[in-house]
Amino acid sequence: MTLLGLVQHMAEVERNWFQRVFAGLKVPPVFGEGNSDGFSVRPEQGLAEATAAWQAEIAHGCELVADALLDDSGSLPEQEAHQVGDQGVTLRWIMVHMIEEYARHNGHADLIRERIDGATGA
Repeated sequence: MTLLGLVQHMAEVERNWFQRVFAGLKVPPVFGEGNSDGFSVRPEQGLAEATAAWQAEIAHGCELVADALLDDSGSLPEQEAHQVGDQGVTLRWIMVHMIEEYARHNGHADLIRERIDGATGA
């Protein structure tokens, strides 16, 4: 796990929840078919490209939900529905889930940073 991989992963998370689940779009993985979770980093790819992709996914997600209500819903694929108990998820649920995703991965980033600089705590 790397910081670059986390940025790429969050681009994929944004695409998944807002484009695939909420809007029902059939879109490929952000960083290619062999990298559906975004964690794999190509040597020629840098932070600027990953950050631009992440920001583009955020912008696209914002466009898709701009006129939506929090009670509007999307649909999970059958194989993922068992994790939340239902195939239908509201935009409210997705937004809360995204807060959890960012919180969890910010914690991962902090652990990586601690391994690099050795500083712990606040």
